[in-house]
Amino acid sequence: MTELQARRPAHLPGDIAVWIFIFAELAVFAIMFIGFGIARSLDPDTFHAGRQALHPWTGLINTFGLITASYLVALSVHRLRDRKPGTAALLWAGVAASSIYTFGKLWEYADLYSNGYNLGTDTFFMFYFFLTFFHFMHVVLGQIILVVLAVKVKKGDYNGDDMNGMESGASYWHMVDLVWLVLFPMLYVLA
Repeated sequence: MTELQARRPAHLPGDIAVWIFIFAELAVFAIMFIGFGIARSLDPDTFHAGRQALHPWTGLINTFGLITASYLVALSVHRLRDRKPGTAALLWAGVAASSIYTFGKLWEYADLYSNGYNLGTDTFFMFYFFLTFFHFMHVVLGQIILVVLAVKVKKGDYNGDDMNGMESGASYWHMVDLVWLVLFPMLYVLA
């Protein structure tokens, strides 16, 4: 353990209000995941057929974009805490990496819709579009948060003295990534 690590007391990163929000969001996703699992167990053929219409390579590329973004966000938190330059650039790079997901998901929605799939197609696609769009909106909010963090770092509002805002934003972003790491295999692999 380095001297710097020895001086830092263990704490929950970010604000407690953000953690309450994160746990509430995770609870909503968990309820939807349970509903998906029950529906899949009641009609496995529909869910298997629905999965065949999806684009697993797009899902995998989206996963890569989100994981890369989370890595860059984690690096940015460490850079700011250690007062090293490049924090804002890492946050902007995180936004760029996460845009792989955003554009990939929009392309996938357009392709599925043009092939006649929508919320009303069947139970699988009702869950697919509802779950992924709900997650998509969380990604967009996360990207907005990363942009705000990058601007605040660049302006000097966040400089490593008080990590609360930076850690809160990063914690939200990691929640978004975590949800996708459950959604991707659930929809593209296991259905």
